[in-house]
Amino acid sequence: MPLPARMTVVAITKPGGPDVLVPEERALPVPGPTELLIKVAAAGVNRPDVMQREGKYPVPPGASDLPGLEVAGEVVAAGKEAKRFKVGDKVLSLVAGGGYAEYCIADDAVALPIPSGFSMVEAAAVPETFMTVWHNVFQRGALKAGETLLIHGGSSGIGTTAIMLAKNFGASVIVTAGDDAKCEACKKLGADFAINYKTQDFVEEVKKATGGKGADLILDMVGGEYTGRNYDAAAVEGRIVQIATQQGYKVQINLLKIMQKRLTHTGSTLRPRSNADKSMIARDLEAKAWPLLAAGKVKPVIDSTFALKDASKAHARMDSSAHIGKIVLTAG
Repeated sequence: MPLPARMTVVAITKPGGPDVLVPEERALPVPGPTELLIKVAAAGVNRPDVMQREGKYPVPPGASDLPGLEVAGEVVAAGKEAKRFKVGDKVLSLVAGGGYAEYCIADDAVALPIPSGFSMVEAAAVPETFMTVWHNVFQRGALKAGETLLIHGGSSGIGTTAIMLAKNFGASVIVTAGDDAKCEACKKLGADFAINYKTQDFVEEVKKATGGKGADLILDMVGGEYTGRNYDAAAVEGRIVQIATQQGYKVQINLLKIMQKRLTHTGSTLRPRSNADKSMIARDLEAKAWPLLAAGKVKPVIDSTFALKDASKAHARMDSSAHIGKIVLTAG
């Protein structure tokens, strides 16, 4: 069946609230030599999409100006140098942008096969979140069995993924979340302790939960005043991995705490990374975590789904912070 010349996308008309996301028509993209064209069945919604919508997240050079960093669907065209996937294959992929569309370009080396038993909605909820968690918790953070991981934002897509993966690899997990219902949801996923950050001091509670030792690894998406408190909550030789700065990226820190506890504070962003970098993360994730997904031991938590044309409603849901797990857009 011939491909259409044009497609429906959801574009950001100007920086602003969810209402600036508007469906429009664009030409179908053409895959380059190492690229795939995916007919999108579902696309994940992530916090960076919101930041881009608000004008706070510049698009990397060469990337689509459309939001959307992860998709799942069927390959409908492939470049001549694409070696792994072919037309007709069902794949999921991290993308540098363009996911909020009927068709999306992905790099062949970054795409992954859909795990056995996964729906397209579940598959679309995997790439951004699982690759972010894998790289930051296991590669950069070097989490080991028997260690304690503190996850801020435990009920988010990142948080729920980190809970399940960390528990399956033998770590103890402490989370912070914004209300008791979210704390309970995190415990059901396997978190050993859940702290309501609005009513409890997470530093004090982490110390209690660890017998005064503190957390070996902290996954932080908050920044701001959490930075110094993370140093207090960390164990000696503890690691803090920064993946976002929702409370602000300019902070004052006490270097003595880093020196006295021999702390490591690192961080990363995924979107601007090269396809070579992303493919290395994808290969490691596939080798070590895909068996857990295929066995049903780990599955993304789906909060809600919205049709592509209703992307503004999906963003309103994310802006409310009432969601637990992932928000996903679907074709149609």
